[in-house]
Amino acid sequence: MASFVSRALAVSLLALPTALAGSPKSCLNPQLSCHNTTAVSDTCCFNAPGGQLLQTQFWDTSPSTGYSNSWTIHGLWPDRCDGTYDSNCDPSRAYTNITAILESYGKTDLLAYMNSYWVDNTGDNESFWEHEFSKHGTCISTFEPSCYTDYTPQEEVPDFFQKTVDLFKTLDTYTTLANAGIVPSSSATYTSAQIQAAFKKSFGYEVTIQCSSGALDEVWYSFNVKGSVQTGTFVPMSPVGSTSNCPSTGIKYLPKSGSPAPTTSSGASSTSTSSASPTTTSGASPTTSSPTSTPTGGSGTFSGSGYLNAYTNGSQVGCLISSGTWYTSGTCATYTAKASDSGFTLKSSKGSCGISNSLFTCGSGVTPTVFTASNGYLQYSGSSAFYAAAVPSGSTQQKVYTTSESVEISFQWQSV
Repeated sequence: MASFVSRALAVSLLALPTALAGSPKSCLNPQLSCHNTTAVSDTCCFNAPGGQLLQTQFWDTSPSTGYSNSWTIHGLWPDRCDGTYDSNCDPSRAYTNITAILESYGKTDLLAYMNSYWVDNTGDNESFWEHEFSKHGTCISTFEPSCYTDYTPQEEVPDFFQKTVDLFKTLDTYTTLANAGIVPSSSATYTSAQIQAAFKKSFGYEVTIQCSSGALDEVWYSFNVKGSVQTGTFVPMSPVGSTSNCPSTGIKYLPKSGSPAPTTSSGASSTSTSSASPTTTSGASPTTSSPTSTPTGGSGTFSGSGYLNAYTNGSQVGCLISSGTWYTSGTCATYTAKASDSGFTLKSSKGSCGISNSLFTCGSGVTPTVFTASNGYLQYSGSSAFYAAAVPSGSTQQKVYTTSESVEISFQWQSV
């Protein structure tokens, strides 16, 4: 996914699915929420009092909820501009049939997406959605029925859920963290500073991070909005009033069980967005100096010179350096692949590379191993799975093994 902008983030709302629906009130020269110096009377075009909009996400591991390589949606919350908030603002719109409402507006694709990415950890998605709209959606001033021209009953419901999903698709938390070498692990720990640096690089600002029992489990992205939530411009900002509760060091980021998110025909996760929405760059690690082009695949790819980029859970996290260790903070080593028998051998500036006592290593006294490849990934004894005790962080390197360790990785060839 391409990098988030730190200035104005415009997210286009999909067109309403039925000609019977009305439309949000047109807003001319709208002001940015939380930035007015005088009272604004038209709260259909100015979010008030909840002018700080938070797109919130979960990382549930016990039980695991959603795909193993994607965060899930918590909601869209209208906080006052000081971190406080209102809730359950209109009991008459505490709807108990969210699924039926979305179906009546033809939002079957939205529903399918929500059932994969906006999921309840007890399995009761409908009640979760009802709670989010009743508690938070009814407090977004621009969703008031009076803010629509030719209002159709419950028209604000598909607008609320569509907008929340559209925002979520631009905020790929998993990739943001993975690109900084922060990936789920049963043994590795991270610092708050590392995590916030990853968000500041991609989102432009720090976010609110939440932990449970020392493990990262929630992220809140803060925005001000110029205009209505339905049609306005979302502008990233630093959180106001809300504070992170994670410790400064020793933060766990536990792995989920289950399967990864399906990919689109382009190979991107289905959490990816259209080209109109800025996202993080898929397959690029900001901590290495290696290029990010994707090899064409097949054993023939391994010839000449190239890098060995490390992938875990579908995201690139660093690469191999010349000794054969996995690193996320240095320059990728240039390897030379040379055809040999039914495969190829590898060599770095340290010497030949091989597997010795299950360890991948390169050096002057190493006996070269004949490797194979599949779809551009390095294989040993017919398997592209390699392992490390943890994900490397900072100046720490990790040895790479062919026998099971805490973290499974694979290495993709990139010709240079």
